Amino acid sequence: MSLQDKLDAFKADFEAGKPPYNVPRSVIETMHRATADLIASGAAQRALKAGDQAPAFTLNDPDGHPVSSLDLLRQGPLVLTFYRGVWCPYCNMDLQALQAALPELRAAGASLVAISPQVAANSRKSVRNNALTFPILSDAHNDVAAAFGLRFELQDYLVELYKSLKNDLPAFNGDPSWTLPMPARYVIAPDGTIVYAEVNPDYTRRPDPAGLLPAIRQASRVAA
Repeated sequence: MSLQDKLDAFKADFEAGKPPYNVPRSVIETMHRATADLIASGAAQRALKAGDQAPAFTLNDPDGHPVSSLDLLRQGPLVLTFYRGVWCPYCNMDLQALQAALPELRAAGASLVAISPQVAANSRKSVRNNALTFPILSDAHNDVAAAFGLRFELQDYLVELYKSLKNDLPAFNGDPSWTLPMPARYVIAPDGTIVYAEVNPDYTRRPDPAGLLPAIRQASRVAA
C-alpha cells in the first residue's frame, strides 16, 4: 500500500468520527475550510521550486547538536522534509514511510533530515514514537520554513479550533506565533540547486518516498 493510500484510509476513518478520535462533523468542516483557504491563497505557488537555490541553514537536533545543510551537501544530495509536528498523525505516517525508505535513500547516496517548528522535547517524541534513525531538527519560529516560502499564519477561526482541541501550538513550538510550515519535500543537489520540490497546502497529501530516487540520481549527476 502506498503512503497516500494509508493516509487516505486514515482520513476516511478520522472524518467518519471513528474512535479513538470521535471528531464531530463541525471540526472536520472547519479543517476543510482552512485547507481550502490556504490553497486559494496561492501560498504553495510562492514556495521554492525545482531550479531554485536552497537557502543554507544550521539547526539543532533534539540533543542540541547543530546540523548544517552545507556539511550534509558536501557528502552528497540532501532530502529535506518539512512537517508540522508530532501532534499531526499525517506527519507521523509520513515520517514512518521515510524511515522505511531510508536504506534505499542512503544507498542512492542521499542524506535525509526532517524539519519542524517544535521544541526539542517534542522532536525527541517524534523520534521515539516513530522509531526514526535520521535527524529531526527544530526550526524555531519557522525561520527556515519561511526561507523556503513554506511558513503561513493560521486563520483566527483555525486558531480558535486548535485551542478548543487543546492543540496549543505556542506550547508545542515554544513560539507565541500561530504559524506552521506547509508540508514539503525537497531534494537538493550538492551545489545547492533544488532538483525536486513537492509542496502541498493540503496536509493530508504527501508524496511517496519511492518517487525521490530519480531525483536523487539527478542530483548526483549535477554533482558530477
